[in-house]
Amino acid sequence: MRYEIEFFGHENIRSNHKKTIEITKELHLTPRGDCIIGVNASSSCADLPQELKNKLKNSKTNVHFLIKVGDDEFALQGKGHPDLTLTHDEDIVLRKSDFICPRTLSVKCDKASDLVPREMVSNLQNPTTKGLFIITVD
Repeated sequence: MRYEIEFFGHENIRSNHKKTIEITKELHLTPRGDCIIGVNASSSCADLPQELKNKLKNSKTNVHFLIKVGDDEFALQGKGHPDLTLTHDEDIVLRKSDFICPRTLSVKCDKASDLVPREMVSNLQNPTTKGLFIITVD
């Protein structure tokens, strides 16, 4: 199963958090949001199709993510978890840890925002840059 979310860049994109990566439906971003790679996203956790949510709530589910910005791509993977609520109306957060809150889409991810290629981050500092966040589950 595959699900795509469009998002946009913002001048305050920093993408240097070592444990998480996030996209948000919010339009505004302060420099403190150092895990955020995109704003004005077309979906949040709450917006995901129920079939996808059901798969994400299984600890055996492997989740693959691909972030595309122009010709650049950044891939990472994580796991599902039975305690995921997937109810946040604004955000999607991928975590290296097991921490779960309504914003958490995946845990035990193998990468975080600090590993996003700097060229991609530079492109995302332009508010007109469009990105694609692709979720694929087994």
